[in-house]
Amino acid sequence: MENFLRPATVLGGALVLTLIAGWLLDLLLRRADTRHAETPLWGLLRRCRVPVQVVLCVSLLRGTYRQARILPDHPVGVGRALTLVLIAGTAWLLVRIATVIVDYAYARYAAGESDEARVRRVRTQVTLIQRVVTAVVAVVAVALMLLTFPPMRAAGASLLASAGVLGIVAGIAAQAALGNLFAGLQIAFGDTVRIGDTVVVDQEWGKVEEITLTFLTVRTWDERRITMPVSYFTSKPYENWSRGGAEMTGTVFLHLDHSAPVPLLREHLERILPQIPEWDGRSWALVVTDTTPHTIQVRATATAKDADDLWTLRCAVRERLIAWLVTHHPYALPRVATSEAAPRPAG
Repeated sequence: MENFLRPATVLGGALVLTLIAGWLLDLLLRRADTRHAETPLWGLLRRCRVPVQVVLCVSLLRGTYRQARILPDHPVGVGRALTLVLIAGTAWLLVRIATVIVDYAYARYAAGESDEARVRRVRTQVTLIQRVVTAVVAVVAVALMLLTFPPMRAAGASLLASAGVLGIVAGIAAQAALGNLFAGLQIAFGDTVRIGDTVVVDQEWGKVEEITLTFLTVRTWDERRITMPVSYFTSKPYENWSRGGAEMTGTVFLHLDHSAPVPLLREHLERILPQIPEWDGRSWALVVTDTTPHTIQVRATATAKDADDLWTLRCAVRERLIAWLVTHHPYALPRVATSEAAPRPAG
C-alpha cells in the first residue's frame, strides 16, 4: 500500500503546487496588466504560464522521484525521462519569453512611430530575430537531450576531433540552406524588403506577407501566395514599390482618333479626379505621347497613396474617360477607315 500511496502523494502534491503557482502567477499578471494598461508587457507575459507550470512540476518530480519511489525498478529511466521533459520545458519557456520580449518591443516602437516604412522594417527585423532565437534554443535543447545518453557523451570526443571534416562536409551539403539563412539576415538588417512592401517578382505584383529564415511569401492581388527562397531577393532584380515611400503615380493610355478634343478631355479629367476617393490630390496630367497613321496615344497620369489605391484609381479614370467620350464625343474613338482615299491633287 505504501508503494502506491507515496508516489501518488508526491505526484498529486506536485500537480497541486503547480496549479496553485500558475494561478497565483496569472492573477498577479492580470492585476499588473489592469494597473498598467498603457503597456502590453504584463498581458503578454501571461503566455508563459503553461511552460512555467511544466518546468515547476517536472523540477519538483525530478528532485523527489527517488524518495517517492516512483517506478523504483527503473530509476535511471525515470530520471532521464524527467530530465528530457525538463530540458524541453525550459526551452519552451525561453522561446515564450523571447517572443514576449520581441512582441513588447515591437508594440512599443509601433505605437510611438508614425513612419509606416520604419515600422515595417522593425517588424521584419524582430520577426527574423525571433526565429533565429527559436532555432538556436531548439538546437541547444536537442543537443542537451542527446548528451543525457551515455553513448552520445562517449562519442563527443571523437565528434570534436573530426569537427573540421564534418564542418566542411556539412557546409557543402547545406550550402543552399546556409545561403538562404544569410540572405534572410541580410534582408532583415539591410532593409531591402520588408513585411507589407508591395513588390513585383516574375511579373507578378503583390504584398510581402511573411519572411522567414529560408523563404519569403508574396500575396498577390488575387489572393494567391507565391513562395520563393529569400536568396532570390539578394541575387536577382525585383521591383519594390514601397521603397522610399508608398506613394505612386499611375498611367492610363487611350488610343483615340486624331480629331479627339484633347483640351476638353483634359478638363474632364480635372473635374472627375476629386470625385474619386483613391486620388491623393498630389498631381495629375493628360498629354499626347504618340501618334500613328490611324490614332493618337493619350496618356493620363494621377497619383495615389499606395499600390492598391493606384490600381482602383487607374480603373476608375479609364472607365470614366471612355464613358464620357462615348456619350459626348463618339467621333473621337478610333475608327477603321473603309472609304476610298482622297485623290492626289493635280500638279
